[in-house]
Amino acid sequence: MKEIKKKLRQQIKDRLMKLTKEEHEEHSNKIAENLFSLEEWQKAKTIGITISIHPEVSTLRIIEQAWREGKKVAVPKCDPHQKSMEFKKISSFDELESVYHGLLEPVANTAKATKDELDVLIVPGLAFTIEGFRLGFGGGYYDRFLPGYKGATLALAYELQLVEELPIDVHDIAVGKLITPTKILRTYTRMEDV
Repeated sequence: MKEIKKKLRQQIKDRLMKLTKEEHEEHSNKIAENLFSLEEWQKAKTIGITISIHPEVSTLRIIEQAWREGKKVAVPKCDPHQKSMEFKKISSFDELESVYHGLLEPVANTAKATKDELDVLIVPGLAFTIEGFRLGFGGGYYDRFLPGYKGATLALAYELQLVEELPIDVHDIAVGKLITPTKILRTYTRMEDV
């Protein structure tokens, strides 16, 4: 199963890298608009979200919009030794530092956001099924964080990240909604065109 996941991760990364800068921007903007239209977004006081790095769906505009709307933004801080993460509130991109693999994370002294404080968690991934199962980046951080999380889970994806099936482990937890440039997929009920 590990080899299958590794191969699939590479295939999706290769597909993502073939998109032009303009395509990334256009798709990311449409995804952001679809996200902002959701009731989960509109009601949320605190959003849990990663700082994207190319070629992921851009989250910078989403974070800026959250601040404009007076929402709190919490970004994960990973502990690679414990293989765990916690979310920390940031109110400016200046409160980030570059860590391993060029990822941006909150600086150490930022305030922690508890699991219960996160109204919406935007869960990253490389590939997704329409049922909401995901192939992450291989660290297992979200697999360990999601059990016991009671807020809304959303994922942002380009259409090319949607796959028919993924190797699913017993502990895998599907996200509640997938947001693409053209659709919002409610993973437990039906698909809506937007």
